[in-house]
Amino acid sequence: MDEREVLTSFKGGSLERGQAVRILTTLMSVGVAASVPAVLARTAPPTADAAPEPVVHTVREAQEAGGADAASATDRYAIVGIAGRYPLAADLLAHWQNLRDGRDTSSTGPLHRPGGSPLEPGRRGHFLGEVAGFDAEFFGLTPAEAALMDPQARLFQEIVWEALEDAGCTGSRLDSLTGPDGRPRAVGVFAGVGAADYALLAAEGWARGCREMPNSGHRDLAVGLARRLRLSGPAQAVDSADSSALDAVHLAVGALRRGECAAAVAGGVELLLHRSRSRDAAGEGVGAIVLKPFDRALADGDQVHAVLRETVVGGPAPSVPADAAGCATVLRETHETTLRRIGDAGAATGIEALTAAVLQLRAGVLAPTGQRTAPAAWPRPLDARGRELPRTAVVEPAEAQGPGITGVLEEYLPSGESSARPEQDRKAAARDELVLLSAPTPAHLTAFAARLADWLAPAASGARGDGPAALPALGELARALRAGRAALPFRLALIVRDLPQLIASLDEFVADSAVARGSRIRTADLRGGADDRYALAGVPETRDYVAALWRGNRLEQVTRLWLSGLPIDWAALEQRTGAGGMVVPLPPSVFLRRPMWLGGAPVTGAPKGSAGEAGAATEPTG
Repeated sequence: MDEREVLTSFKGGSLERGQAVRILTTLMSVGVAASVPAVLARTAPPTADAAPEPVVHTVREAQEAGGADAASATDRYAIVGIAGRYPLAADLLAHWQNLRDGRDTSSTGPLHRPGGSPLEPGRRGHFLGEVAGFDAEFFGLTPAEAALMDPQARLFQEIVWEALEDAGCTGSRLDSLTGPDGRPRAVGVFAGVGAADYALLAAEGWARGCREMPNSGHRDLAVGLARRLRLSGPAQAVDSADSSALDAVHLAVGALRRGECAAAVAGGVELLLHRSRSRDAAGEGVGAIVLKPFDRALADGDQVHAVLRETVVGGPAPSVPADAAGCATVLRETHETTLRRIGDAGAATGIEALTAAVLQLRAGVLAPTGQRTAPAAWPRPLDARGRELPRTAVVEPAEAQGPGITGVLEEYLPSGESSARPEQDRKAAARDELVLLSAPTPAHLTAFAARLADWLAPAASGARGDGPAALPALGELARALRAGRAALPFRLALIVRDLPQLIASLDEFVADSAVARGSRIRTADLRGGADDRYALAGVPETRDYVAALWRGNRLEQVTRLWLSGLPIDWAALEQRTGAGGMVVPLPPSVFLRRPMWLGGAPVTGAPKGSAGEAGAATEPTG
């Protein structure tokens, strides 16, 4: 039975709605049918006097109501990780502050870039800082290899790593994401990119006798990145003008719907490096999100930044729930709103528009626009019974002459049970917690320990400011670090009882990382490989042995095993379901960048980095 036969049977009354939904869902999973809501919307009820089905507007309502519409409403995708860098904003916290305050991020062209400013005198644009810098050591690359990478590929790789860390998917939880063939780390990579300025610079250098040529084409942003991070899902770069990044999101959704990967990262990047593209209001940016099927995200204990309801390329724009449109503001992020904030940013336009929508959904605040001169509270819509519904945002970044692509986002409203669980965790009796940090080099480990201590300190003193509204409980934070971060060669294990003790221990390590600390602060250097003196790795019984130690709260023994390099599946040891059960907000790893450019071109004003020790951002093998 195909889609047309299902519709004919449904219209004729020989097929009930629930049966039609189940068949269409099966056909949709293999790419034969369109979305269930779109198909059934074209059909009339089987009989004139049949009772109308209740309209389900949200994922939460679908789960509570059950029935036929539950299957269609749960074809949604959770944004479980997000990261980005935009003009005058090194991270999304700074970008949100710029959006909220309506800050003008334009400037004259950056003079410190190799070859000088890409803008002609008198023009202004919106630029990123330090685009020549890259942390090759973090990703296990040599400076020569990194210099041949397009700076867009380098920047996108850093942001993808930060988004994966935000999703808690750089450790054992990443390995547990398996594809249809059973291979681990089944994460798709979809990158929107258009500019190729680095190749133009290389061609000019060739004429002057410089024979270094960068990696050709845009495939390095997706295929090369997937190879370097050992991801096994599909990888694709796409160029569709200002819609490129949102097009990448659409491709990611399609791959998830077809079961080609268990999670997907999608985004876009734009850098202006060559004067041939000089123009007024030129813009730059880079951003990425991590997507999972909504029900899988809840089962995995992910944090949910927002819910992606649907994306449409061409054709009519996705519909917005009538009650949401009638009772409260529906946010619309367009090419024009992005142009005012970060300029004409090409392939990065779509991801900035989507990111801005997510930030406003999370904060419940509408940022200033051309008509709105100050931030405004964003009330939630109400249904006919007065219940609050999620806020809705529509993202449509294409210019009039570009390909039409639209996405609809929805605020995530946790159920009462999942929202109460974190509070219960915070009220749990105090006990020793095992906090694990690791990095590819000693310098990276020290820098991240300092960043984490700085991130914790204001909240611990009650002065969080613009950061996360509520600091995670110590147990939540420790669990997210153990299960969500990669186990890298240089390791730090802390056994602490509360957040002040954690901050003090981190400060002590940062002040003098070379001194042995005893039982509560310990380090390990696994550059030479794991110290598996008892050959426990790979033995089937080892997993049960470690699980028994963990259940018995044998922190000393488990700590020693981890510091020796024994692989431990932390996610399996302490799996929690529900939004935020396994992942809570944490600061990203620290990149120690240094300038890298074709031919070793000098980069004045570039950040000073640290060569450190060579090491890769991958877990060491035994």
